[in-house]
Amino acid sequence: MKSKRKTGFILLCILPTLVIFAMFIVYPVTQVFYKSLFSSSGFGSSDQFVGITNFIELFSDDVFIQSIKNTGFLMLVVPVITLLLSLIFASMLSFGQLKEKHLYRTIFFFPSILSFVVIGILWAFIYHPNMGIVNEIMKVMGLDQYALTWLGNPDTVLWAIAIVMVWQAVGYYMVMYLAGMDSIPKELYEAASIDGANAIQQFVKITIPMLWEIIRITIIFSINGVLNISFVLVIVMTSGGPNNSSQVALTYMYQQGFVNANFGYAMAIAVVVFIVAIILAFISNKLTEREAL
Repeated sequence: MKSKRKTGFILLCILPTLVIFAMFIVYPVTQVFYKSLFSSSGFGSSDQFVGITNFIELFSDDVFIQSIKNTGFLMLVVPVITLLLSLIFASMLSFGQLKEKHLYRTIFFFPSILSFVVIGILWAFIYHPNMGIVNEIMKVMGLDQYALTWLGNPDTVLWAIAIVMVWQAVGYYMVMYLAGMDSIPKELYEAASIDGANAIQQFVKITIPMLWEIIRITIIFSINGVLNISFVLVIVMTSGGPNNSSQVALTYMYQQGFVNANFGYAMAIAVVVFIVAIILAFISNKLTEREAL
């Protein structure tokens, strides 16, 4: 009897959370899958059931294929560079003898509290071909031939956006690694030093293994973060140009749904992105799985 009361009390406590989760997560997701099977403008009664036709057209759509390639490039490049730099900076601030380490923590973390729209506008001016600071520095250094239209060149636009995403996220993950490094017992490093291990060996043999669970989480966060952040930055900085060279999956979905009024097709893109995100999260979790130390 006491056990049943306890179970009932727990269910009563989590009921509001379950209701909110069902309203704002489960119901919208099921509607996305359902609407992807219709030809719809998104304005009511003109919906027509077309089955998997949207998905068949999707994989013969050159712009969609290009957007998936661009998204894949960012999901491959940005997390690797971001997490590597975050680890290096966190290690320098945690174990280095820097007097201004608290100032550096604030400076590195500052981009993480800025709005993505503000960041996109800021970097659009930094990359500006005529008054941007990047080209001005190139000209001062006598490298005029490398002063490019960074966001207007198909060869450089994705790298330019990737740099912005790395700049925005490095401080955020660095703080997470710093918290983990502060919890590692100093005796481990003292024992390793006595055994003759240098700083790099201590980093590889002690710091990385002890931080591994945090690193696993940040890999998944970073991959999923690329999907969301790339949408805002591409919309603000390039609108997918030039000639779809910076188009990513979510901007193409937005364009189809809210510019071309092709809502069913946009929902089909959303379904593919949702499935890809789940698969990547599962794969990254499995690849980094190891026994706890």
